[in-house]
Amino acid sequence: MDTFNEYGLHVLSKGTVLNNQEISRLFQHRIDYVDIEQRVSDVAKGRTLESTVNPKWLPTVQPLYENAVKNFEGLFTKASADGKIDDAEVSNIFQPLLNNLQMERDVVSMLLLLNTKDDYTYQHSVQVGMLSYYLATWVGYTNEDAVKIGKSGFLHDIGKCRIDDLILNKPGKLTSEEYDEVKKHTIYGHEIISKSIDEPFAAFGALQHHERNDGSGYPNGLTGDEIHPVSKIIAVVDIYSAMISQRVYQQKRDLLFVLKELYKLSFKELDPFTTHTFIKHMMPNFIGKRVELVSGESGIIVMTHPTEFFRPLIQIGESFIDMATDRDYEIHQVFL
Repeated sequence: MDTFNEYGLHVLSKGTVLNNQEISRLFQHRIDYVDIEQRVSDVAKGRTLESTVNPKWLPTVQPLYENAVKNFEGLFTKASADGKIDDAEVSNIFQPLLNNLQMERDVVSMLLLLNTKDDYTYQHSVQVGMLSYYLATWVGYTNEDAVKIGKSGFLHDIGKCRIDDLILNKPGKLTSEEYDEVKKHTIYGHEIISKSIDEPFAAFGALQHHERNDGSGYPNGLTGDEIHPVSKIIAVVDIYSAMISQRVYQQKRDLLFVLKELYKLSFKELDPFTTHTFIKHMMPNFIGKRVELVSGESGIIVMTHPTEFFRPLIQIGESFIDMATDRDYEIHQVFL
């Protein structure tokens, strides 16, 4: 049978082959024992081991993801032409993807494998919707509200339909006039959603996702509690998705670097609780991934730390290094 931890979180599915990564995950979730069946030789079964870069969920999720991206483009075009969107159509596009997200926790690998260089604006919206749903559940929202927040994240950039494509897709640095125009997408999005959807979560997300805790954001320079909690969620995942994407003018960044950058922003621009909750829940997805240390040594992440986010337990050969206590070691790169 499937394995769950004491909080009811799904940890391993029935039939999972127990390798080092799976055993480490059991330890992390304080699961003392599971029922196991004797392993049959993969050669005898006539197949090879499943590649870690081709997870079993990919054939199911990928077409749903690609369909959501394609349909969001249509939504974008209609919003540009009509100045509004259809709430039922939004749900029909986003909900099938969301239904398959609720059991998939390896969001690190998932977004990297699904991500492509094409259709940045549409992909980014789909990713922010997916991540907003997850983060909403992690900070304590009910599943019902998390779905609404996910939809808000999905629509956060809908106002960009009124921004000239030449500005949106410009490969170089924007002029100050172009940047001022881009910033208006928050106001445009708020107008479009307010006309279309009777749900304040969605409109707040569009209007405030570029507001910052220290007042440095736009369009209204709000600070702290003036910013809606849903907007704080979308702000975090909006930055994360943008930083991991392969845009025409930027290379995809190392994920650990991205999370460290979010951590730095949490002390000034982003809400600390929301940001730290995101990082805390993203880091366990690195368990079982190979790392290269600054020293040149290579190992496997065995366990993550609840507060020392970037100093996990590493296995190198037969040895274990707890980076939370052994401060001489630093991670150079994580391989996913």
